[in-house]
Amino acid sequence: MTKAGFVALIGEPNAGKSTLLNRMVGAKVSIVTHKVQTTRARIRGVAMEGESQIVFVDTPGLFQPRRRLDRAMVAAAWGGAADADVIVLLVEAHRGVTEGVERILEGLGEVAQGRKVALALNKIDKVQSEVLLGLTKDLNERLAFAETFMISAEKGHGVDALRAWLAGEVPEGPWLYPEDQIADLPMRMIAAEMTREKLTLRLHQELPYQMTVETESWQERKDGSARIDQVVYVVRDGHKGIVLGHKGETIKAVSKAAREELQEFLGRRVHLFLQVKVRPNWLEEAERYAEMGLEFKDGNT
Repeated sequence: MTKAGFVALIGEPNAGKSTLLNRMVGAKVSIVTHKVQTTRARIRGVAMEGESQIVFVDTPGLFQPRRRLDRAMVAAAWGGAADADVIVLLVEAHRGVTEGVERILEGLGEVAQGRKVALALNKIDKVQSEVLLGLTKDLNERLAFAETFMISAEKGHGVDALRAWLAGEVPEGPWLYPEDQIADLPMRMIAAEMTREKLTLRLHQELPYQMTVETESWQERKDGSARIDQVVYVVRDGHKGIVLGHKGETIKAVSKAAREELQEFLGRRVHLFLQVKVRPNWLEEAERYAEMGLEFKDGNT
């Protein structure tokens, strides 16, 4: 009997949701960086476990929204949780019950009605076992979790047990995706995310937050390679200079790193061309949100 269902991973920014998703799926689908709030779209990764297909909804981190983009991201996160069959709350073991975790627990009270919620304490290698036990007790007193898992998404500890449990919890029914499909996000969007990750890693502190990457065109070539043209949108001229770097060396390094990763991901040659454009109001343009898989109206106050 086949089973299939949606699992939402929720938590604060940087709790390790993307790392866990990539570990579960076994391929790099959601971008992983040390900058908070890097996951914008509801990327779904598909994991197979026996006869079960687990479709992960990797939601943006839940935080206090300030701007339209923030509000749209938070709405997407709660929307992903409300649509799921099972919810996994990811909490960083060494940070414990922060204000952010408390806010999520309050919100979960409503969203969790009628569905199972598991607790996954992540980064367990950073704390002593007695701290873990105390945290487990504290959190389970606040919300009736179906199960608690101690994991390290980065190192893989406890991830198999969580995946096996989820496989047993998703409802019976036909698979939702072909077995060889790892994400339902269009390849153009995955390609844009990879480039955005490389920019994030390269720029660190200087990173213009109001920056997005879009895949403008994707051409399949006769020799089996692909030509991918992307645009990096920034809101100010000064940001354009940061992204380009001295004599264009930043954008060249980013382009090379993104191209290499795309080639590995696609298993073929890629010709990647990046342009940087200033678009002062992209944060207020509905098309940019659609490109990221977010609802523009969700950003309304």
